[in-house]
Amino acid sequence: MSIGRPGRVFLAALSMAVLAAGVVGGASTAGARPASHLVGVDDAGPLAVTAQVYSASMDRVVPVRVQRPADSGVRPTLYLLNGAGGGETNATWQQNTDVVDFFADKNVNVVTPMDGAASYYTDWERDDPALGRSKWQTFLTRELPPIIDGRFGGNGVNSIAAISMTATSVLNLAISAPGLYRAVGSYSGCAETSSPMGSAFVDLVVRSAKGADPQNMWGPRGGPGWVANDPVINAEKLRGTALYISSGSGLPGPYDNLAAPGIDGDLKDFARQVFVGGAIEAATNLCTRNLANRLQQLNIPATFDFAPTGSHSWRYWQDDLHQSWPTLAGAMGV
Repeated sequence: MSIGRPGRVFLAALSMAVLAAGVVGGASTAGARPASHLVGVDDAGPLAVTAQVYSASMDRVVPVRVQRPADSGVRPTLYLLNGAGGGETNATWQQNTDVVDFFADKNVNVVTPMDGAASYYTDWERDDPALGRSKWQTFLTRELPPIIDGRFGGNGVNSIAAISMTATSVLNLAISAPGLYRAVGSYSGCAETSSPMGSAFVDLVVRSAKGADPQNMWGPRGGPGWVANDPVINAEKLRGTALYISSGSGLPGPYDNLAAPGIDGDLKDFARQVFVGGAIEAATNLCTRNLANRLQQLNIPATFDFAPTGSHSWRYWQDDLHQSWPTLAGAMGV
């Protein structure tokens, strides 16, 4: 099956975007491993800390930002993932949105790993020379939650949300760990990984951002590993989870102008956001509509927000988080 013109435009734009990101990482080493545990906590602000968490599955320490509410006691946890940069660059929720102020009056922990670029936050089948050992699904679904609950007053009620690359990941994390997340917010992601366009997207993100080999992740492209991690194919396993899924159209919108925050008059940033980000968003819109059709076929309820405009950029994702909060909060009981 060939990739059509929208897919080719999308892949060309994606390649430019991830190359421009300049994400850099290193390998980890394996060895005898103690149990996963909290190594230490670094202050990051009055209500925010960076927890240094040792992952037994990856044999490494992962920095995890935790924003806590002012109220004491126990509360739910929202896992809020960064995109392809994994928090290793300045492309983070904290630096590009109002997430700190938005959650300041909400009785919920907000937990964001600051590592894992280009990994798809999945369990890789083999160690990779560029990424080392990646067992992010194990870390996020098994190792990290009890540490967060035990140290930061989590009550075992969780939801998860993410953007772009990790908007695919959060769907797969929910599929892999039934009942762990009450709700999922997926903003501007491609929910397909085994279709021609979806697998080409995954391939480009992994190769361009880190120089890693996606065959080390899920095996040969188009094989059973890619099918097993395709949310559209495995959508039945999302039944019972509250879903909020959004995408713009790729057409210029209110934040796609020279005066917009994040562009601030820079012509290069403007061109990148409008043309590259617009093409990416137009293609992820197609993936999102395919997921919407699949869920409708299965009679699985979900909230879809297809905006008439909007590029693949932070201010739209900030709006997505705000608009999805009633769904996430309602599922968590806050």
